[in-house]
Amino acid sequence: MKSDTIKKGIARAPHRGLLYATGVSKEGMKRPFIGIASSFSDLVPGHAGMRDLERQIEKGIHSAGGQAFIFGTPAICDGIAMGHGGMKYSLPSRDLIADCVESVAAAHQLDGIVLLSNCDKITPGMILGALRLNIPTVMVTAGPMLDGCSKREKLTMIKGSFEAIGKFKAGEITEERLYEMEEASCPSAGSCQGLYTANTMACLTEVMGLSLPYCATSAAVSAQKKRIAFESGFAIMDAINNDVKPMDLITKNSIRNAIIMDLALGGSTNSVLHLLAIANQAGVDLKLEDFDELSFKIPQIIKLDPSASATMTDLHNAGAIPGAIKTIYGKTPEFKNTKNVVGLSIEEIAQKAWVDDEVVKPFDKPITKNPGLGVLKGNLAPDGSVIKISGVDESVFEFEGVANPYDSEEATMQAIENDEIKAGDVIVIRYEGPRGGPGMREMLAPTSLLVGKGLGKSVALITDGRFSGGTRGLCIGHISPESAVGGTLALVKKGDKIKIDINKRSIELLVDEKELEKRKSEMKPFELKEKSGYLARYAKTVQSASLGAITG
Repeated sequence: MKSDTIKKGIARAPHRGLLYATGVSKEGMKRPFIGIASSFSDLVPGHAGMRDLERQIEKGIHSAGGQAFIFGTPAICDGIAMGHGGMKYSLPSRDLIADCVESVAAAHQLDGIVLLSNCDKITPGMILGALRLNIPTVMVTAGPMLDGCSKREKLTMIKGSFEAIGKFKAGEITEERLYEMEEASCPSAGSCQGLYTANTMACLTEVMGLSLPYCATSAAVSAQKKRIAFESGFAIMDAINNDVKPMDLITKNSIRNAIIMDLALGGSTNSVLHLLAIANQAGVDLKLEDFDELSFKIPQIIKLDPSASATMTDLHNAGAIPGAIKTIYGKTPEFKNTKNVVGLSIEEIAQKAWVDDEVVKPFDKPITKNPGLGVLKGNLAPDGSVIKISGVDESVFEFEGVANPYDSEEATMQAIENDEIKAGDVIVIRYEGPRGGPGMREMLAPTSLLVGKGLGKSVALITDGRFSGGTRGLCIGHISPESAVGGTLALVKKGDKIKIDINKRSIELLVDEKELEKRKSEMKPFELKEKSGYLARYAKTVQSASLGAITG
């Protein structure tokens, strides 16, 4: 066992003495040492219920013959960090979390690890750390919260708060109704109810084989989630006995399976960043072109909030991810028969699954032949940009508008609130990329305000920042190269024409090339906004969004 390094031999008497101090028994000292990397936090609703799950995982590990140790990692709630400077820390926290998992597990020579995660950057961050360690790993994503309801109106975090603000400002609801909706929008612990980034990554983690079937969609407060947590304790012991490691599971085929599921479900655009980063850590050759290639082959089989009224609860009741696997497997040669951490193959999962095809539509009779995500390129984004096609009304798949550029999210919000934005505008938010932000903030506040004010179909928003999985409308993010490194977005002037064509996957600034060269020659060099601290270090090492915003 790897842990023998710290517990066997005369020279390890001090180490054993310290381990006994933690309460480990002599019998426990003989067992495999399993870390439970828990991102529990009272600050984050997606993680507030994890104490129960920690205990269940611990019980499973001990019952199966292991010795469990719980240690903590950071967790940031993107919803709470949204719309202010705190969001700059969200994406960078992914690398911080990876460092924490790697550091604790490697320093203590753990034999295996269970990752207890849920929200946006914590899940991919933990996966990155596990890939660096490459010791047997099982992930438990804590699951979605219950649906909200107020006066018989079904609510989610997005519709009951962010979009409700826009409705209030547009005079559609009263201030009293706004407060009623916000209080009822998040009725329990768990990740937000729609197919936002947290739930998208949970679904993709299950498809890639790191978590057990039904883990992604079972509610955070359900008995089923507790059972899955307990069973995951047994699963990590099986993984150790069979020497199954993350690098065995995270392969080109399993990552492409995750992309296919993402496209079929209409998941968050952030998954592009995270899958690219995971592939890079696993040594898998994956590029934006993989997403683009598959996007023309995979239709969308279900629509979830924020693009529809259905939530993760509805997906779970309709067969969950195994049901979606059953719908896709065998219908396209691109979806390969990979295995999960307990040796179940995609084919076996599909055979055992049940699916309600009234909710999860058949592959040959999809909701739409358009995929969930698309990669757009052009002179505005030579290295690519990403759009959540599932959140865009087909009437605006071709859009030409007038540029209205702003150099920060705050300036954009002020303009929207002051009614400076009108139909036909293309809002440009720049200097919010990985380096320019720094941290590549999500733009949920401005996009939700636009939808709430009734401008979701008549105004486009493009940025080198990111969008929440809760974003809907004609919103294009991850524009690369970003403004801070001299990308074309930095050259846009008020009144320029911009043309977006989702069908052709193109985004163009309709300005003469000579004029663009002139503007480029007049640009001043970008100065980093942060001079010290974590964000300053991050800005110096982070790479392009087209590469997954990886560091180093």
